[in-house]
Amino acid sequence: MINSLLLFSLLLVFAPLAWSDPNPPTRAHAELTNYGFPIGLLPSSVQNYSLNQSTGEFSVHLGGSCRLTLPPDNYLATYSKKIGGKIEQGRIAELNGISVRAFFKWWSITGIRSSGDNLVFEVGMVTAKYPAKNFDESPECDGQKSAS
Repeated sequence: MINSLLLFSLLLVFAPLAWSDPNPPTRAHAELTNYGFPIGLLPSSVQNYSLNQSTGEFSVHLGGSCRLTLPPDNYLATYSKKIGGKIEQGRIAELNGISVRAFFKWWSITGIRSSGDNLVFEVGMVTAKYPAKNFDESPECDGQKSAS
């Protein structure tokens, strides 16, 4: 009886830890959701961010530059150590610090719009639409995967 009670007590204490996300989203990730975007637009390596509530100007600081593969078409992307732009509900404009490799060339992503269940990525005057659900999880930078 005592062993069962002890086991039950240990399960109550440690079960929430086992089911919780090992890398909970940062405040920067939470801000993305406040503006209608999924957290997967930012890698998990966010260390700090700032947001001017009146102008929407933001900057996100990563631990260093980051290289990763974006879903769903496995485009190689690079994030600079510092990412910046202006955010408002459903729109990120004047974006700098994120590039994607497509058609054998690197392209700077200059803006992102949330459009229903889709995200519209802007590369200058060209746009590409992808399902927002592809960005539900915050990716890890290549070479920085946590040991499981």
